[in-house]
Amino acid sequence: MSNTQIRVRFAPSPTGPLHIGGVRTALYNYLFAKKHNGKFLLRIEDTDQTRFVPGAQEYIIESLNWCGIKPDEGVGVGGEFGPYIQSERKEIYQVYVDELLKKGNAYIAFDTAEELEEIRERLQKENNETFLYGSKYRMEMKNSLSMPGHVVNEWLSGGKPYVVRFLMPENEDLVLHDLIRGEVKVNTSTLDDKVLFKSDGMPTYHLANIVDDHLMKISHVIRGEEWLPSMPLHIILYRAFEWEAPQFAHLPLLLKPDGNGKLSKRDGDRLGFPVFPLRWPLNPTEEEIASGYRESGYYPDAFINMLALLGWNPGTEQEIFSLQELVDAFSLDRVSKSGAKFNPDKAKWFNHQYLINKSNEELAAESIPYLHGFENKFDKETLERVCGLIKERLSFIKDIWEQVSFFFEAPAEYDEKIVQKRWKENTADELKVLITILEGINNFSAEECEAKVKEWITNNEINPGNMFNVLRLCLVGAGKGPGVFDIMEIIGKEESISRIERAAEKIIPV
Repeated sequence: MSNTQIRVRFAPSPTGPLHIGGVRTALYNYLFAKKHNGKFLLRIEDTDQTRFVPGAQEYIIESLNWCGIKPDEGVGVGGEFGPYIQSERKEIYQVYVDELLKKGNAYIAFDTAEELEEIRERLQKENNETFLYGSKYRMEMKNSLSMPGHVVNEWLSGGKPYVVRFLMPENEDLVLHDLIRGEVKVNTSTLDDKVLFKSDGMPTYHLANIVDDHLMKISHVIRGEEWLPSMPLHIILYRAFEWEAPQFAHLPLLLKPDGNGKLSKRDGDRLGFPVFPLRWPLNPTEEEIASGYRESGYYPDAFINMLALLGWNPGTEQEIFSLQELVDAFSLDRVSKSGAKFNPDKAKWFNHQYLINKSNEELAAESIPYLHGFENKFDKETLERVCGLIKERLSFIKDIWEQVSFFFEAPAEYDEKIVQKRWKENTADELKVLITILEGINNFSAEECEAKVKEWITNNEINPGNMFNVLRLCLVGAGKGPGVFDIMEIIGKEESISRIERAAEKIIPV
């Protein structure tokens, strides 16, 4: 397929919110397409109407848009191979079902769900055997292979419900190639005759996705490893239609942070992190079901950067990548075969890296909604300086108030542990002297304040560590924040002295 244009697709089902594992699948498809100057398609696979969830399709589209994974073609974009929603392609699939029936690669089956369940239970009970509707039992079932033709025709003309099953070849050794996992061997005797077409007139995933991939000229199918067991059926279906199959690549699972198994919403609820890109539902009319990375304060590029490295590595020590850098570095041969454990702390680390790399001007603008009405207390330049001083302490801009509140408001209370450790009987008297020194500083800059205070501390043999902690307590109310002299310069001479005076009066040594 070296001369074929690279065309890949992300084909989720609208059965609920998009898991971050699905986002990663979309991302890897996108990166692969862009790396090879190909096309990235979005297709909605809604053949199972019983599992359709209203709003899920819109959620998928909005999630990809937020992430910056923009389809070149497909739902919401259009293209020459539409429609791109499978339920709108219903009439297309009947032709291909008929072709398989005519070739003898498929057959009609009338067995009801209740009858199949009864056989499953009986075989499990009698022989501890798992029932497969395939070469071993198909001739004992109610289908067009085991029944006389006139009975089949009577049942069909009488409107008896049926499905169309694929006739899996018997005892054939298949050797398949996966771009990530290499050679995959399977014997067809271990495979069942999958349903391709249902009595409601809709194809199953297996038929619809093969037909659509062919008609949409998909060159590579990059999907989650949960579809690896379906790969033999899909390859044989291509063979039955006499079509060239695309190349397959099955991605490793995203695993829960602790223990084993696939990452689930339950893990996120239990450990306190999102497993969906956006809040679900998007516009909740009742209690919120699940949080999202967007609403939790993550930057989309940080989120994508984090996801890209869950299952793929660039072969270097580099961890921070722009989307274009990911495109340039990406290759399927560096995708891992084994699952990738999700690390919530690492996800926060990525967001922190993106935050601190933003300009102070950007952060100041982003901080406005979180300043509780104090956004006009300082001029633009001062607010930018405040953001620059505290951004190393932030992972999310939405949490900025916790780190900057003392710039805008004097502390209402003081950390008891620091008071007990630092506040001595003579501390209030020392602060009164300090106030006179500060009052005498004309150029109330951080540098001038630091020089004068340190000179006073040295000349009077005061414990500098203790005094700086006391000063921070007066200004902030706690043991946090940037340098005390930076704080003093920003809040100003009058406010700095006022806070020190108030602390000296209010705090009583233990």
